[in-house]
Formats: sequence, C-alpha cells, structure tokens
Amino acid sequence: MPEGDAVYRTAARLRGALDGQVLTRSDFRVPRHATADLTGRTVLETVSRGKHLLTRVEGGLTVHTHLRMDGSWQIAPAGRRVAGGDQVRLVLANSRWQAVGVRLGMVDLLKTAEESRVVGHLGPDLLGDDWDPAEAVRRLRRTPDATIGEALLDQRNLAGIGTIYRAETLFLRGIWPWRRVGDVEDLEGVVTLARRLLDANKLHAGTVTTGDRRPANQTWVYGRAGRPCRRCGTRISRGEMGAQSQERLILWCGGCQPG
Repeated sequence: MPEGDAVYRTAARLRGALDGQVLTRSDFRVPRHATADLTGRTVLETVSRGKHLLTRVEGGLTVHTHLRMDGSWQIAPAGRRVAGGDQVRLVLANSRWQAVGVRLGMVDLLKTAEESRVVGHLGPDLLGDDWDPAEAVRRLRRTPDATIGEALLDQRNLAGIGTIYRAETLFLRGIWPWRRVGDVEDLEGVVTLARRLLDANKLHAGTVTTGDRRPANQTWVYGRAGRPCRRCGTRISRGEMGAQSQERLILWCGGCQPG
C-alpha cells in the first residue's frame, strides 16, 4: 500500500493538474455516485491526509479517494482516451489535463464541512502542517499492551506510516517489533524519526532510509529478508504481524533489535 510520502506526491500531481481549473468532465464510475456531476465547478485544492486524498471543489464538496493496495491517479493531457472496464473508478478533467483514478480503493463525494466522516478518525499526519508528536505519543500510550509494530500501523495513532517505514524506523531505533508500547522508553523519538524519514522522501519516488540512493542500498531491512544486516551481519528476519486476516509484513534484525 502506498505510504504517506507517495500519497503526498500524488496530491501534488493532482494539484498541478486540477487546482484552479474548471472541470469539463466528471465521471464517477462507482454505483453510489454514478449520477454525480461536478462539471462546471472549479477545483479549489487537493490535499493529502495520511494515506487519504481530499479534492475540494467549488460549492462546498469534497472528493475523497484512497489508493489502498493497487490504486493510482494517472495524469494525462485532456482528451486522451480513457480505458473502459471496471478498473477506472473516477475521471476528473479540465481543458488542459485529465486525472484518471484507476483501481481506487475508496471513492466518496461528500460535503467539505463533513470531511471528518472519512478522515476524522486519523491521528496526527506525519507530513501535515499540523503534525503533533506529543499527540501521536499520547495516542500510542492509550494501548500500552499493544506491540509497537502494530501500534505504528494503526492510523488512529499517527497517519501515513506503512510497512516500509515501520520496519525502517524500528530498526534505526533498535526496537524489536513485538515489544509492548508501554515498554518503549522514547516514543517521541520513534515518531519523530518516522516523520523525518517520510519527509526526506516526500519529493521523490522511492524510499531511501540509508542515505544511499543506489537501488541495492536504499533500505536497512525492508526488502532484504535473509540477507546480512548492513550493521552487524545477522540475517534479516521476515514475518507477519497483526490479527488473523489482517497480518502485515514485518522485517527486522535479531542482532540490532533483540527481543
């Protein structure tokens, strides 16, 4: 699933194509909004909120989308043929550009004043102007018996982190993913580092946490299962975390992150 930095970049691309422009095409290909028509309305702005996208349009309406695992927004010159079938969920276009939402996991149209219905549950946004590490720590501490690995992925605690940044953050802090939240001494250090990693990658494609942009050297543990740790030589472990049917990938170094 795209993490907060990738969604941040997607919002920037949508802003460049749609903001300030009058919509000449509005094609919702989801049943509950099939009759909605935003044609003639000006797009005011698109912002990211964790892993969510909010496109606000004239008249107090917001288009809410979420990429989930396979979704993407494709920007192309206006008038280019849009594929049929059920993969395209939404098309928004103006006289210059068209934005095509492909395999979007969520598509909602709601009043801008009611955006809290879809993003109000989220914790502080790691890449938001309102980022608040103290609030993120407070939310994490509400469940002291949860594992730190699961708590970091709970978007109600802090919004935007996914499996890649979870693994890299915990490695860099030397924390075993199954340690209880209540046993992690410096939670503020954890969330601050997570934000720093996302912020460092928000303007370019790819995830670099080592400082080395060469493809084989970009991460410490993610994507390196079974290979030697760059620090201590221990083989990187791979497993799953989370409740049954909601398990997510986790990677760690048993030498640098002792249990």
